[in-house]
Amino acid sequence: MCRHLVYLGPPVPLAALLVEPPYGLQHQSWAPRDMRGGGTINVDGFGVGWYTSAGPVRYRRAVPIWTDRNFAALARVTVAGSLLAAVRSATPGLTVTDDACAPFSGDGWFFSHNGFVAGWPDTVAKLAERLPVTDLMTMDAPTDAAFVWTLVRNRLRAGYGPAEALRATVAEVSAAAHGSRLNLLLTDGDKAYATTFGHALAVHHSPGRALVASEPFDDDPGWVQVPDHRLVVAHPASYTVEEL
Repeated sequence: MCRHLVYLGPPVPLAALLVEPPYGLQHQSWAPRDMRGGGTINVDGFGVGWYTSAGPVRYRRAVPIWTDRNFAALARVTVAGSLLAAVRSATPGLTVTDDACAPFSGDGWFFSHNGFVAGWPDTVAKLAERLPVTDLMTMDAPTDAAFVWTLVRNRLRAGYGPAEALRATVAEVSAAAHGSRLNLLLTDGDKAYATTFGHALAVHHSPGRALVASEPFDDDPGWVQVPDHRLVVAHPASYTVEEL
């Protein structure tokens, strides 16, 4: 399992979302509150992707987030109004490298997968056959999360809307690999799209500000738990929750 978060709203320092909250991603890396049997800690790396006037920026490391003093300093002074961040708990047997950490990116999108593909890679080998060979050869890492991103990105490039791309990918992977957990998170910096499929998700929305996260980063009563098998579309102005 992993933990992830997307923020859309007024520009704030990265630290205000990831480091300073009492149960922020930095805390969740060593003491998550809602892993649901999917592991104990999330120390196999972390990553943050945010949007700037010059384009998307990404920072990923294959170390526990609290050990990276460079990031702690960066997070205090870097301000963003839209970001996706994640801490990683690697599926047993899969590589632990910077490139294996979310967020994955491409074409202006950031993506994260909280969960695992059951029986990886044998269960989804047939799904790989329909993907362009170059997409498979240029995956960030030979992991289930990077593969799920490749499936989603292929659909986005084929003209699917982001919600449709997530919905179709969850249906395809879950049918091929029964027992998978497929909480997916996708953003273009304007809206966030998320699925619940086997794991927790919460939304905190107020006028002009939207947070979607694996678990609340504080005890504010404004957090709303999202039921399983749902699709969330969030924007600073509003959010919706639909059947997946």
